[in-house]
Amino acid sequence: MTVLYSHNPATGEEIPTELQATTTEEVDRIVREAEAALTALAALGRGGRARLLEAMADRLDGGRDGLVETAMSETGLARPRLEGEVGRTIFQLRLFAEAVREGSFLEAAIDHAGQTPLGPAPDVRRMLVPLGPVAVFGASNFPLAFSVPGGDTASAVAAGCPVVVKAHESHPLTSQLAFDALRATVEDLGLPPGTIGLVHGREAGASLVVHPLVKAVGFTGSPAGGRALLDLVNARPEPIPFYGELGSLNPLVVTLGAAAARGAAIAQGLAASITGSGGQLCTKPGLVFVPAGEAGDRLVEELAAILAESIAQPLLNIGIASSYREILGRLASTPGVASAVTAQEQSEPAWAAAGLLVTGPAELPEILEECFGPAAVVVRYADEADLVAALKQVPGSLTASLHSEPDESALTRRIVAAVTPLAGRLVFNGFPTGVRVSWAQHHGGPWPSTNTLHTSVGVTAMRRFLRPLVWQDAPEHLLPEELRDGHTGTPRRIDGTLHA
Repeated sequence: MTVLYSHNPATGEEIPTELQATTTEEVDRIVREAEAALTALAALGRGGRARLLEAMADRLDGGRDGLVETAMSETGLARPRLEGEVGRTIFQLRLFAEAVREGSFLEAAIDHAGQTPLGPAPDVRRMLVPLGPVAVFGASNFPLAFSVPGGDTASAVAAGCPVVVKAHESHPLTSQLAFDALRATVEDLGLPPGTIGLVHGREAGASLVVHPLVKAVGFTGSPAGGRALLDLVNARPEPIPFYGELGSLNPLVVTLGAAAARGAAIAQGLAASITGSGGQLCTKPGLVFVPAGEAGDRLVEELAAILAESIAQPLLNIGIASSYREILGRLASTPGVASAVTAQEQSEPAWAAAGLLVTGPAELPEILEECFGPAAVVVRYADEADLVAALKQVPGSLTASLHSEPDESALTRRIVAAVTPLAGRLVFNGFPTGVRVSWAQHHGGPWPSTNTLHTSVGVTAMRRFLRPLVWQDAPEHLLPEELRDGHTGTPRRIDGTLHA
């Protein structure tokens, strides 16, 4: 058995654990337990699943101090950030509980038998049903909100799917602690242990993806990691949905009017967005378009001054810090690219300082690469035509942001038209870091930011783990409760009319 170790990126200290990598045989057992739990989850009904999600939230709330302390030791993230993440994790579990009780996610529809313009028609009833066991891969940069108890797990359980999580190597102890809390909740409610499972190790992750009983995969991570898993999925005899949230440049555009009116405030906000959590957020604005001229000069100078004075931070692990330095150095050496702020070398290998590069639209094709860490690239554009031509070269992103003034409404509309094909969320006069967990949220975008049309944040994240099923001329006793005549409490479309 392979014993697992963890590391404190802030100190370089190795943290021994009693954890071991999960073997292929154990993965098989855990997935089979998950498949066996599917019936019990269905028997809970919506009310029971909502109570399960709320009980998970309560258990995590009761253990928040231990979760924060453990995550601090494994990630180097600050206490306020991690306390906020625990709160976010608890909130989204409870939000999904509310959504499950409300029931509109089922998309329930009934068309009674009768005459139609095409002749006699059968009774047809449709709603969404769970896919089956779901594999979830924990993310390095969110040890809670996108890991064991995170949004993928919460949305899959809300949909009625058992979950097996692959713990991230950067925080195995945090993953285990969170899992223990969820498993204890499952036991307290008398549910099968397979309702939630956990595996450790890269080989276990690969075995999980190819297991024939796994019906979907949720992943948040690098494009390289996502492609590797997607290749495994596509090689399966039965391909399954792979919902990968991958890399993102998140372009941010500043108009001339905005630069002139509030350039200093924009620079302050940008600096905070670029360096927050060590720049290790998938929504970090990595590509900033600033107009040429005096107002743009002042904004860039202010941004550079703030970043130059910012404090170095530990990144999540040595690998991420090494990749950050390598990519930033390679981008800085590109002809036509200048370093406005050079990231200073740090004595500790996992620490990193902020960097800022400046270039023009002509060099854009050479620098369209995500630099995961506290750095950004500023692109100075000459005019609107220059900006729009540059935006057409930007790959798909999770977000696109625009800072403009009220008297620039016509220009704003044209820029919005240019960035709309690039992103899943448009941000106006703000910054994209910080993703609200809500009904209306969408966290996803065109390739390569994700490989899916679905969101990984918000209530509709459940849709990833559901499939439509139709009952035609079915006896009432075989119908789900939500599709029976006379049922109340679930929004349904009956004979074309929506009944809330």
